[in-house]
Amino acid sequence: MLKAAILDDYQGVATSLADWSAVAKDVEIKVFDKPFASQAEAIKALQGFAIIAGMRERTPFPRAVLEALPDLKLLITTGAKNNSFDVKAAAERGITVCGTGTAGNPTVGIVFGLMLELTRHIGFENARMKAGESWQITIGQDLEGLTLGIVGLGKLGQRVAAIGKAFGMNIIAWSQNLTPDRAKEAGVDYASREELFARSDFVSIHYQLSDRSRGLITADDLGRMKKTAYLINTARAPIVDQAALLTALQSKAIAGAGLDVFEVEPLPLDHPYRRLDNVVLTPHLGYVSEQNYRKYFPDIVENIRAFLDGKPVRVIAP
Repeated sequence: MLKAAILDDYQGVATSLADWSAVAKDVEIKVFDKPFASQAEAIKALQGFAIIAGMRERTPFPRAVLEALPDLKLLITTGAKNNSFDVKAAAERGITVCGTGTAGNPTVGIVFGLMLELTRHIGFENARMKAGESWQITIGQDLEGLTLGIVGLGKLGQRVAAIGKAFGMNIIAWSQNLTPDRAKEAGVDYASREELFARSDFVSIHYQLSDRSRGLITADDLGRMKKTAYLINTARAPIVDQAALLTALQSKAIAGAGLDVFEVEPLPLDHPYRRLDNVVLTPHLGYVSEQNYRKYFPDIVENIRAFLDGKPVRVIAP
């Protein structure tokens, strides 16, 4: 019987959010509910597994890991793409890589959750009340009338723009390929890069991580932001110069940030972000929704069954 590993099931829901009976007689399934401490630990733990299903980029599979797993035949990622999987190296070793579908746009909700916490301090005041504190101490700021600058006006960026409008915000956008005409078609105002960072009360990033976007947001960009402005990153941490962002937050050069993504995940306990009172942190919740999980895990089962039957589906080519 083949061995299958389901990785990084932090919430312990993998077996309950899908019907695994279609593969139960052919595959011995082991669920890992905690992150591996290192690449070496992952390699040691995953020896002998022919099938591995990862949860987004929680456990990377670069060439070195793939070469150290001689029994691996099927590697699955949730979602249709995974930058932490070396698909070319997998193909060279005869490993089939498959993806899954997705449901909904949970990242969009996280964007505005972070914005509301930074401006209205809902979670902070909730914690104070439950701790027995007297009454309110914060003064909130309405989103209405503020300017939201969107970096990357793709599918997610346009959804964020629409919700920003519903809040009564002024929406401007910039990206490397965005033109004034395309911005107008999306119902937002085009801004130059310099103008977007200088004018925005919130800058929200909606780029995919690639060689072109790595380090896209620089110290110069952050330096153009108003001292009262906030940065929201629910995309990927390396899109922003992390050293420059940390300096800007520590020096109060900008008002603060809402961050759902980090260079190292889980975020180390001693990371400076954890000690800054002008930063709202969430543990990469962008894709973590019940709707998404109810799509991910059944598709994983379907991928395994199809592979066992010699007809793999949702194959990701190099």
